[in-house]
Amino acid sequence: MKLCNFIAGLAVAAALVTAASLRADDSTNSPASKPIPYPLNTCPVSGDKLGEMGPPYVFVYQGQEIKFCCPDCKKDFLKDPQKYLNQIKAAAAKQAK
Repeated sequence: MKLCNFIAGLAVAAALVTAASLRADDSTNSPASKPIPYPLNTCPVSGDKLGEMGPPYVFVYQGQEIKFCCPDCKKDFLKDPQKYLNQIKAAAAKQAK
């Protein structure tokens, strides 16, 4: 019985580690497609420099990689994604010049 509990605990721990290490992704992307790289070094929502509060939270939206300073910014992004996508596209165009 103790061995079963131990194995079950290991399975739960492994699942949590795996889930934490996966990138956030929306359902519109196929696993085979490579997202457009994120061009900014700041969070599009807060404006904070990425990495100041730990590793960036990476999210792919309609094929565009987006990096937030924290998971909470994703909620604000999803309220008006076009606003932030326009901001990201403008930054990418500026860097291309």
